[in-house]
Amino acid sequence: MGPYWEDPDSGLQLHCGDMREILPALGIQADCIVTDPPYAETSLEWDRWPDGWPALATIVASSMWCFGSMRMFLDRAPEFTDWKLSQDIVWEKQNGSGFATDRFKRVHEHVTHWYRGDWNAVHHETPKTEVHHRTKGNARGGQPDHTGRRGTSVWEDDGTRLLRTVQRVPNMWRRGAIHPTEKPLGILDPLIRYACPPGGLVVDPFAGSGSTLDAARQSGRRAIGIEAREDYCEAAVRRLSALTLPAA
Repeated sequence: MGPYWEDPDSGLQLHCGDMREILPALGIQADCIVTDPPYAETSLEWDRWPDGWPALATIVASSMWCFGSMRMFLDRAPEFTDWKLSQDIVWEKQNGSGFATDRFKRVHEHVTHWYRGDWNAVHHETPKTEVHHRTKGNARGGQPDHTGRRGTSVWEDDGTRLLRTVQRVPNMWRRGAIHPTEKPLGILDPLIRYACPPGGLVVDPFAGSGSTLDAARQSGRRAIGIEAREDYCEAAVRRLSALTLPAA
């Protein structure tokens, strides 16, 4: 079966159905997966974890960003045994999403990066941010770093710094969200730029309203999304079609 919607000019493609059936049938190799699976932490009908999906994800990529809560990752740890964890990012929101009154107010989610095989063979390039002050060149000389290794190179300040592991990005609350757990482009963009080279292919097995596909296109990457619910596929198509410029 072909895609539910596609735009060959921008390299975007959306499939409607169960990712456990569609993902293996795609027959593709992507640069990375960027996805936000259902956490299975509520009684909502759509919040159901598809058993075995992390293993299926290895079919199409050796690099994956996955949103989730600490509870989710601990509960589902056995399903990630085909992957190696490289790092975790904390996405700090402007307001909380939890309803428990006997715990700290939850205003963050985790984003974990997983890989398979040789780390040096996996594309990874940390985006940088500009700073308004510079530090003069600093020779590390024989001083050991936090791993115990001694550096010998001289650091030249180019006016940029690596992005931090805590990213403060407003969520979509009261900002026209299409999906109840829609991720803002501001948190997706650096993840895509880190794990996928320009012109590369991103896959999202839980596409929702198409945020990952939107972010991929705007960063110059191609993307394939899979979404189980047709109403969200329809919403994603309206969103993504609005990004496609008419032919001259």
